[in-house]
Amino acid sequence: MLLIYDIPDDRVRHRVSERCKDYGLSRIQYSAFAGDLDRNRREELMLRLKKTLGKKEGVIRLQPVCSRDLTLAKEIAVEGA
Repeated sequence: MLLIYDIPDDRVRHRVSERCKDYGLSRIQYSAFAGDLDRNRREELMLRLKKTLGKKEGVIRLQPVCSRDLTLAKEIAVEGA
């Protein structure tokens, strides 16, 4: 699964990223995490993130990705150029 978010408030954005790490997700971009969670853990995480966001402005999207598509994923990364 892929979890992405757009949250303007630095404090809330940081708390959301910490929650994602708590659930074992890996950061793939500044506001994007990926990982494998069963249905119950996904629901639990989304409830916690909803509470974390509260009434602050922002969008959090959890996008399922099938196992087959995950195996087809490619990445290009250049470090410290």
